[in-house]
Amino acid sequence: MLFQVGGQGTRPTFFEMAAAQQLPSSLRAALTYSLGVLALRRPFIHKILDYEDECFALLTLVLETHSLRTTDGSFAESLYGLRRRAVKIKVNGANKGPDAREEINHTGLEKRQKVLSVVFLVILPYLRSKLHSIYNKEREAALQASLWGTEDERFGDTDYFDGGGTSIVSTSSSDTEESVRDRLRKKIRKIVAACYPWIHAGNEGLSFAYQLLYLLDATGFYSLGLHALGIHVCRATGQELMDTSSRISKIRSRERERLRGPPWLKAVQSALLSCAYGVLDYAQTGLIAAVFFFKMMEWWYQSAEERMSAPTVYPPPPPPPPPKVAKEGIPLPTDRTLCPLCSQKRANPSVVSVSGLVFCYSCVFRYVSQYKRCPVTLMPATVDHIRRLFHDV
Repeated sequence: MLFQVGGQGTRPTFFEMAAAQQLPSSLRAALTYSLGVLALRRPFIHKILDYEDECFALLTLVLETHSLRTTDGSFAESLYGLRRRAVKIKVNGANKGPDAREEINHTGLEKRQKVLSVVFLVILPYLRSKLHSIYNKEREAALQASLWGTEDERFGDTDYFDGGGTSIVSTSSSDTEESVRDRLRKKIRKIVAACYPWIHAGNEGLSFAYQLLYLLDATGFYSLGLHALGIHVCRATGQELMDTSSRISKIRSRERERLRGPPWLKAVQSALLSCAYGVLDYAQTGLIAAVFFFKMMEWWYQSAEERMSAPTVYPPPPPPPPPKVAKEGIPLPTDRTLCPLCSQKRANPSVVSVSGLVFCYSCVFRYVSQYKRCPVTLMPATVDHIRRLFHDV
């Protein structure tokens, strides 16, 4: 499965490199979302989600190793028709001064460069993800401590000692070792929490600088990792794309020839290899389909949520006018805490919903039951319009 992106020459465009760089994160989000949906019906899948970093690192290790071995490119780069090439710079001219011209030659990847490429593609992102999770946990713990205090402040040590100051529960050697481990673990986490923001800021700054220089055609390296390995990412030619399938078949036939043992064992091993290759090929296609499905569903639900969360905002309606005191009605007292009927402080305050005025419950109940109206506004009312208030102003 291959995506062809327009462009001339062997140098990929900035958008090709950006798309290839963002594909692993999109793939991880798609797999996490799919497993989360499946876990609703199959609870045992939650165990996989508990070790999300390790499972995704193992998956990318298999994909990147296979892709670098067969196509000389990462999994994402091979899908966009890109290949990794070792850079060798030669200086032309007798004098090696500022006027000398540098000639860049691209060769195939060495074994050392392939191994280091796997380290930069798999191990470093895994470590970055673990450091990020540790930093988030420490930040949440610091926030809780600032709000509620530490555990030592909330649960003092006096509860664990008697009046003479001797400990009730004797600590064993294993408990001492665990406490030492816990203290060491806490110190390491605090160091990570203090250093990670600077490491993350430096990494992001260097990535931005390299990408900006690559966009301005000032360097041929898209990232610091590629520069450290001395690797350029180049667009594959048509002949290279055609030779990829034959190269894969040669590698697989060579691996079958290395099988040792009796004929029946060779047949079993060959069948297992064929099944593994088939699963790997279908996994690559399925993962890309999962990414596109996830992106499509993300766009679909995001647009729907935006339509639902952004309704037409109308100004609030003006408040209703205050009730008018009827000429034949009972006048309102100047003190709002007094009942207009008994002129005493309200007991069990209740409101007449048709007018919004508050009275004593017993007073207004007798009046409304007899006259079927509000005592002040003389608006028609029944006992069903009386509502008890549990907070009187």
